[in-house]
Amino acid sequence: MLHNNRKPAISRRTLLGAALGALPSRLAFSQASLPLKVGFLTVNTGPLAAGGKQQMEGAAFYLKERGGMIAGRKVELITQDTAGSPAVARTKTQELVERYSVPVMIGPLATNEALAIDSYIRDTKVPLITTTSAATVDLKSHAVNPWVLHAFGTAPQVTYPLGDYEGAGGFQLAFEGAGGKIVQKLWPPLNAPDYAPYLAQIKSDVDGIYMGFAGSNPLRFLKQFNEYGLKGKIAVLANTTSTDEGILKLMGEEAVDTFSAGWYAAGLDTADNRKFVAGINADYQHDPGFYTAGPYTALLIIEEALKATGGNTDDAAAFLKAMHDVRLSHGPIGLVRLDEYGTPILDIYIRKVARVNGKLANTILKTYPQVSQFWTYDPAQFVTQPTFSRDYPPGKNLE
Repeated sequence: MLHNNRKPAISRRTLLGAALGALPSRLAFSQASLPLKVGFLTVNTGPLAAGGKQQMEGAAFYLKERGGMIAGRKVELITQDTAGSPAVARTKTQELVERYSVPVMIGPLATNEALAIDSYIRDTKVPLITTTSAATVDLKSHAVNPWVLHAFGTAPQVTYPLGDYEGAGGFQLAFEGAGGKIVQKLWPPLNAPDYAPYLAQIKSDVDGIYMGFAGSNPLRFLKQFNEYGLKGKIAVLANTTSTDEGILKLMGEEAVDTFSAGWYAAGLDTADNRKFVAGINADYQHDPGFYTAGPYTALLIIEEALKATGGNTDDAAAFLKAMHDVRLSHGPIGLVRLDEYGTPILDIYIRKVARVNGKLANTILKTYPQVSQFWTYDPAQFVTQPTFSRDYPPGKNLE
């Protein structure tokens, strides 16, 4: 006899199914319980170590803000010192992939290091978000590597606007396109100890010079430029690394009034950047530069992609697509989205060195919104032209 208050019978099979349905899947459990390993290629030793120190500060501050977590997963940042060497960078990349099994990497610092590991990244299909500038797309020599994404743009991407604003590769193309004339090209070796032989060759009737230096080179060049009595007579235009905040803090009056273009400046007046600058100031007692903002931005891209995948990195293809699809609307450098080649479209800032509250700073004169690596040129035609070099663009007005 059936009683109305009796509960329906539950079979063992039904009970087992209900219990399994209440538990997270094995994939979800493993992803949530295991730390997210992020490989970090940077420079701790050698002549590029100052930039590497800034990179590590940017990554550390990002993780501090989030309590060491990204998208609900504890982050294990595995840092490798490449020493600024392409050969070492490749070895350290292999170690991150084959020993530590990282699902994603950020770095390295120098473009030649990134080029040295490109083929390995292509073969292993472990995504890399580079935190340095990149070469322009060259489809003639190799296909675009979909596993390499860029937190910053190409080297000429910042100098197109500089050539337009004050009107080598991108600078010359845009500068001459605006009616300017490049009348002389000088090529000092990397880390030249003395720029006197080159300063002596500068033509006296030029209106300005463009310098494309990094590391400690701009510090030495500007000091000697000033000692030669050229400051104030010839305007100085520069790429972003020449007056980056990391080297600017070591400069003096010789740097004042130097114009440059960049993806970032500590003086960028947005709520996100003010918070970023204040945090770096508090933790490290100096302003952040673009080396600092690079890893921070790369980790932002990873964070947004993980939100889209629910924290899952096991499906490498889905994770890669999610990173390519990221549209950053926050962060210290402003709006960022990737083009079909994995290179950012982002704001470029024209900057001028000035003293602000007693210290040197890159003050922002003009913003070029959402600049692509192709500037105003037709992308389909652009990728078929020769890559930028000492011979291209050709010197049409050299004297």
